[in-house]
Amino acid sequence: MVYTRILGKQQIGQLTFFEYITGITFGSIAGTLATDRNPDMTLIHFAGLTFFAAMTFFMGLVSLKSRTARKVIEGEPTIVVHNGQILDQNLRKMRYNLDELLMQLREKGVFRVDDVEFALLEPNGNISVLPKSQHRPATPGDLGVPTEYEGLNIELVMDGKIISRNLQQLGFSEDWLRRRLRERGITGLDQVVYAAIATNGKLYTDVKKDNLQMPVDISDWPKPPR
Repeated sequence: MVYTRILGKQQIGQLTFFEYITGITFGSIAGTLATDRNPDMTLIHFAGLTFFAAMTFFMGLVSLKSRTARKVIEGEPTIVVHNGQILDQNLRKMRYNLDELLMQLREKGVFRVDDVEFALLEPNGNISVLPKSQHRPATPGDLGVPTEYEGLNIELVMDGKIISRNLQQLGFSEDWLRRRLRERGITGLDQVVYAAIATNGKLYTDVKKDNLQMPVDISDWPKPPR
């Protein structure tokens, strides 16, 4: 786990081919290290794991510094749809079949290939889609409607604990936060699951006891009688 942390989040995210092979090899070496009962082989397996981690880390650094190396190691996007036309030759080159392409387009909300301006097959196997301009949802910018800046919400309380650093960065005190919570009928921090403040000053809170008149249940399993 330590080596995986050092190598970065790519080990647990959407994997490229190189990262996929790296993950499998790591698992294989680590599994052998954990199951081999021969104590004389433990150091050898650990040395192999360390060497492979160092090699992977080095290749990662090389790919960061060199675009050419990055293209060789991780690959590059491939256009598979252009102006509503499926590029069969590119699909065959990537060993990608038509059913997979159509499935990924549907997952992106695209059910008609002729609505697509560009579709790119990414190195991690996902499809990125640019719909034709006439098929994209209208945005406030398209309609000339002015909008206000919306930044990230800043967490102030997580699981009943105040995040003091965030409060200090915003110039607020714990007394201010407790006062704002009391205005909402929240008398103790232990009642709060999550609280965050938006850039416009609006405070969002979620408490442990949800006051829902009719809770939604999408399970089809029968509930035990109360």
